[in-house]
Amino acid sequence: MDIIRWGILGCGRIARKFAADLKYVPDARLTAVGARHLESAKAFAAEFPVSHVHGSYEDLVSDPTVDVIYVASPHALHHEHTLLCLHHKKAVLCEKAFALNLRQAEEMVETARSGKIFLMEAIWSKFLPQYQKMQDLINSGQLGEIKSVLVNFGFIPPPPVPSRLFDPALGGGSLLDIGIYNVFLVLSVLGRPDAIEASMTATPEGVDEQCAALFKYKSGAMAQLFSSLSSNLGTEADISGTKSRIRLTARFYAPSATIELFTGREDSKQVVPVQLESGAGYQYEARHAGECLRKGLTESPMMTHADTLLIMETMDRIRAAAGIHYAADIHL
Repeated sequence: MDIIRWGILGCGRIARKFAADLKYVPDARLTAVGARHLESAKAFAAEFPVSHVHGSYEDLVSDPTVDVIYVASPHALHHEHTLLCLHHKKAVLCEKAFALNLRQAEEMVETARSGKIFLMEAIWSKFLPQYQKMQDLINSGQLGEIKSVLVNFGFIPPPPVPSRLFDPALGGGSLLDIGIYNVFLVLSVLGRPDAIEASMTATPEGVDEQCAALFKYKSGAMAQLFSSLSSNLGTEADISGTKSRIRLTARFYAPSATIELFTGREDSKQVVPVQLESGAGYQYEARHAGECLRKGLTESPMMTHADTLLIMETMDRIRAAAGIHYAADIHL
């Protein structure tokens, strides 16, 4: 296929960022958008050139001009909406968190595999240049044996606060919304933890306003992860080994982060150069998904189904230890 034709399901903030960055992918075109209400889809189309505007998700997934759909609805709806796409034979790039729990994620992956349809979780950080540079530094042995990871992500939501952030029915709380970046980073560096301890500060609605987790490994390595929707944290990550240490500066998960390398203490800091493109950074994952589709792949070699299932399993373990429960868990 010469041009990858994209559809977007959902018209919120993240959908707009993704749509804006598609212009940096020459062989991609935004073809269609779908929302629960036609007015929302029309408002979206007024901002971004799109030829097909749908007032229902069913119409979007039935659109023959669409090759792949970016699922940008709230994460509590990802399971339902991804299955809707897959049942209509549409390839899917699904925004994080992939689902509410491992059971949902396994059903999504199994449906894609049985139908031989491409499915990938949109962990955009994994495709950013600084993430690739970080992995290169670790894989080269420059840090030595990794002994610890410290990572924080927290902010006070500005008004008007989206209701989904604290609604249990929508998978509210800090862990699934922003703590997933902490989990993703630690798993990328240290892999599956052998033991997890976790605690949370509950909101009146019963979701986690703050969540702290401790990952323990038989190697002796440890990781501390903290997410918060009640304070503005540094949003940095430190990865420390027996030889040197990396710090990913503010917004460690985004293109704006800088990689600082410390071969000793603080006065040994070196800034590691990283070449960035224009845009917010969503074009990297879109470009990769397009490459996978051209090759006829049903699974990304960079963000595999196993990667996604490990993230979901780990977040289930954190929630179980911290006492974070959703209605979707009753089937577990």
